[in-house]
Amino acid sequence: MTTQVGDRYLSEVERTDRELYELIKAEEQYQVDTVRLIPSENYTSRAVMEATGSALANKYSEGYPGKRYYEGQRNVDRIETLVQERATALFGAEHANVQPYSGSPANFAVYYALLEPGDTIMGLALPHGGHLTHGWNVSATGRFWNSVRYEVDPKTHLIDYDRVREIALAERPRIIVAGATAYPRQYDFAAFGAIAKEAGAYFLADISHISGLIVSGVHPDPTPYADAVMTTTHKTLRGPRGAMILCKQEHAEAIDKAVFPALQGGPHENTIAGIGIALKEAATPEFRAYGRQIVANAKALAGELRERGFDLITGGTDNHLILIDLTGKQVIGKKAAKALDRAGIVGNYNTIPFDPRKPFSPSGLRIGTPSVTTRGMKEDAMRQIGRWMDDAIAHVDDGDALDRIAAEVRDFCRGYPAPGIHVV
Repeated sequence: MTTQVGDRYLSEVERTDRELYELIKAEEQYQVDTVRLIPSENYTSRAVMEATGSALANKYSEGYPGKRYYEGQRNVDRIETLVQERATALFGAEHANVQPYSGSPANFAVYYALLEPGDTIMGLALPHGGHLTHGWNVSATGRFWNSVRYEVDPKTHLIDYDRVREIALAERPRIIVAGATAYPRQYDFAAFGAIAKEAGAYFLADISHISGLIVSGVHPDPTPYADAVMTTTHKTLRGPRGAMILCKQEHAEAIDKAVFPALQGGPHENTIAGIGIALKEAATPEFRAYGRQIVANAKALAGELRERGFDLITGGTDNHLILIDLTGKQVIGKKAAKALDRAGIVGNYNTIPFDPRKPFSPSGLRIGTPSVTTRGMKEDAMRQIGRWMDDAIAHVDDGDALDRIAAEVRDFCRGYPAPGIHVV
């Protein structure tokens, strides 16, 4: 609903809460004017935004379709069932739970369903690119379950599958987790599945970062090998912030009970509807072309950075993500990230494997190409971004130079509209 004032219209947010409205508009402008390279961010379509802001935000729907604890669920049941069907069809899974609020509780739900307290989780170590919820000690997953870690190779920074097998057979974990938040190469899910089977372990594939690449056919698919697959629904999948658990039918009941009632109450049906739209979009040839372009863009950006003397972990990328060691540039990651942000290029400082610096001030920078690809940028644009990054890092203490780059970035971004955002 809008209200006319003179020759323009006020949104209901503006009419109701001017202070919050101005902050939202400032964020919209920021997302339009900057090159967003955080690998876990993207732009949703306007359709996804409308679904998440629809009347479904009013619903409370504890339970599952046909088995709710509230009346008035006739439409919600059909929506959630439809989204489950789209998820299983897109990923080739036997069962889908689309209720998890985000990736962290979704991983917790898988552990709750398949493990007993004190069982062993085996995942990639956090400083080597793994995620907190893969058993790291500051996460609840490292408190309720025993944790053992595998690491990347000290020289190549690649996962050493022989070493993973060796650790698995020695430690006999109850579950092995594949997936990461800062690993720029493909995963051999078949190898993980074989190792888990030999060790008598379940296999969980956390594909939160790469699910859009998997459905696009540019990354191997873990579904044939994994007992459970977890993915967030934003990142490369380009939906709202939520999560899904895909699993074999034999685990469906345990996982559903772990999500509700064990860990969550009523699902966010407005988010589920947005996920449904994103899944429909992801089933199109256009989305598959988008996934291929994400990888092509990442490779082009990595190549430009290498030519300019940047040290890339593993030497490059196979996916959407680039991890940079800034030691050779004599700039710490946090300082570089802040300088780039001022220059209109948004990434995040990040640890690198075997980083001698502390996590809050690490040596690395993590960037990725999902958002810029959504805006229609291609390889030539990536090379220009690489040139700006080099310029900004070379002038990390020069505010005037960074402001100059930011102005150039703003002009550049006008040629690439941000989907779903209307800025005058």
